[in-house]
Amino acid sequence: MIETDVCIIGAGPGGAATALRLSHLGFPSLLVDKAVFPRDKVCGDGLTGKVVAILNRIDPGILERFGQTPEQIDSWGAMFAMIGGIETHVPYRKTYNTATDPVPSYVTKRMDFDHFLVKECKKRDNIQVMEGVNIEVHERTTDGWLLSDKKGTIQIKCRMVVVANGANSLFTRHVANIQMEPKLHAGAVRAYYKGVQRMHPENFIELHFLKNYLPGYFWIFPLPNGEANVGFGMLTETISQKKINLKKTLLEIVAEVPEVASRFKEAELIGDIVGYGLPLGSKRRVLSGDNYVLIGDAAHLIDPLTGEGIGNAVYSGYIAADLIPKCLEQNDFSAKFLQAYDERVYRVMGMELKVSHQMQKLLKHPMIFNFILKLAAKNVQFSDLIYAMFKDIDVRKRLMNPSFWWKLALNKA
Repeated sequence: MIETDVCIIGAGPGGAATALRLSHLGFPSLLVDKAVFPRDKVCGDGLTGKVVAILNRIDPGILERFGQTPEQIDSWGAMFAMIGGIETHVPYRKTYNTATDPVPSYVTKRMDFDHFLVKECKKRDNIQVMEGVNIEVHERTTDGWLLSDKKGTIQIKCRMVVVANGANSLFTRHVANIQMEPKLHAGAVRAYYKGVQRMHPENFIELHFLKNYLPGYFWIFPLPNGEANVGFGMLTETISQKKINLKKTLLEIVAEVPEVASRFKEAELIGDIVGYGLPLGSKRRVLSGDNYVLIGDAAHLIDPLTGEGIGNAVYSGYIAADLIPKCLEQNDFSAKFLQAYDERVYRVMGMELKVSHQMQKLLKHPMIFNFILKLAAKNVQFSDLIYAMFKDIDVRKRLMNPSFWWKLALNKA
């Protein structure tokens, strides 16, 4: 029997960020994961500006240490390819002071990034890390939770549970009663390739919107050692309706789509093509209850438009870690008190998720979507807005205003 005030289930980026934030605030925690690190995690492998900003808030030195590791590369922009092969390049340097600001984003395999964060946690005296422990039993007690593996070999008594164990969380489904909804869920596949040609010299990530493959998108993210994370994703509802085999679709794209296939002629597939599910933050849900909060993928907070989940996982973990000390100080872990967590999460992410969901719907209308991206290709100002759209909610709201498009067409935006 292990007793602790705070138990964090899941040592991915969200769980690790929660533990690190609590640690730097002076509060201990127990961080538990069923895996033994390093372990692979299927993902797009991109670390956005949101991840960078939150980690920098937790510990400014952590990014410097991460930047010195050979398993990551700096990424300084994004490229959007539309129907017909027209490309829009959006460099990040325009919005960053390269002399003082941290690198805007990184690309790194999740196996390496998650292992880095776990090692950072192990360095902290007030974080206890337990690997290889699969929490499958959640028993409510009078003052918290009794958690254990299936056989009861390990038992953990805690006052507060932070649920950070991903998209397939048993706690999310059986305790919080949040279920997968095909309309609000996406499926994706990821592969690693070596030798993909014509990668951007500043490691731009690439999103390709291909004529015969909407409402999904294909991506190429650069990695160290000449490798690339290559994938394809689409709404689960569409996959089911059209009976789409995502693995076959990915192979078809790299072999047959003209604007892509030429870059893969000399490329080598490394390992298997693997699939994963993305519970999207397309609607507001209840993310907390008596003595618990859900964060990251376990809270269904993945961006509906970009599929990016690490940023919201880290951010929601940060928010949870800010509230937990107040719970401890006031001895109040009630659902009512913890509503403050939900309110802050949706205050900082809610409109962004809502607008992303609305923009995601445009993928079902190729002509409209292509029109938007063609405007971006011709207008430098609009290219800047496209980048900001992925990080700034005020810009997204502007983009959803029909009058904006009219002004842009008249070259007045």
